[in-house]
Amino acid sequence: MLKQRILTALLLIPVALYAVFLLPLWGFSLFIQAVLMLGAWEWSPLMGVTRKSGRIAYTIAVGAIIGILSFFVPYQHLWTDGSLDPLIYYTILLGGIWWVCALALIVNYPSSRRMWSRTRSIVGLFGLLIFVPTWAALVTVRSINIDVQPYFGGWVVLFILLLVWAADVGAFFAGVRYGRNKMMPAVSPGKTMEGLCGGISLAFVVMMVVSHWTKIPADQFTGYYLTGLFTVVASVFGDLNESMFKRAAGVKDSGSILPGHGGILDRIDSLTAAVPIFTLAYLEFLH
Repeated sequence: MLKQRILTALLLIPVALYAVFLLPLWGFSLFIQAVLMLGAWEWSPLMGVTRKSGRIAYTIAVGAIIGILSFFVPYQHLWTDGSLDPLIYYTILLGGIWWVCALALIVNYPSSRRMWSRTRSIVGLFGLLIFVPTWAALVTVRSINIDVQPYFGGWVVLFILLLVWAADVGAFFAGVRYGRNKMMPAVSPGKTMEGLCGGISLAFVVMMVVSHWTKIPADQFTGYYLTGLFTVVASVFGDLNESMFKRAAGVKDSGSILPGHGGILDRIDSLTAAVPIFTLAYLEFLH
């Protein structure tokens, strides 16, 4: 299984890098929209929608909302005099608020399940609050300083990806080697506190290397490391959030499109939480 995961990852990484650095902003936006629509297709069964027509309708709804946002906020108008467009900002903020609520649901699972498990529309709304802000946040980050430094936003997206990957890899190996104390066994029995510490530790190593390489000014250290910490912690709860809904739906993976990884949603669950939180923290502490 580990070998299969590594081989799949080796195929996915070049695709991700191509999309981040070589696609124009509109192409990057469409790429992310397509990925999130695949995620929406896999989210549908988690909300109890199993008929193909229902899954298609939900997937199209997610894509349509993203398309409407793209229409009302053209790419060249995302930033005006250094300020993010209010519609995009509040979309990302809504995503941030959702993740605070999701944290409460995760911590209180399975008791919290009574609030949403019997109503498809609520879980469908949760999906919208996951996918749409993720698109808005990724396009926002990719477009930072794009007129002056076309690849700057791409490097920032890569930084987020590195943090998420480091947290995932560090948690896996630390959990296997040292894992004793379950973090949230009702949600994800395999995750341990030792794994969490390992993931955060490796992510901090990434932050220190990037800080040294890019020469982050000393007066931005606090904001830089706080932004990174919030991003890593959010990525952990993004993973736990999907685990919670999969457990409630009685499924192990969201799909089977990626050998060794499961579905698209299984690969982007951490990112859907990390990117909006990073963007909000970046706007607050570093922009």
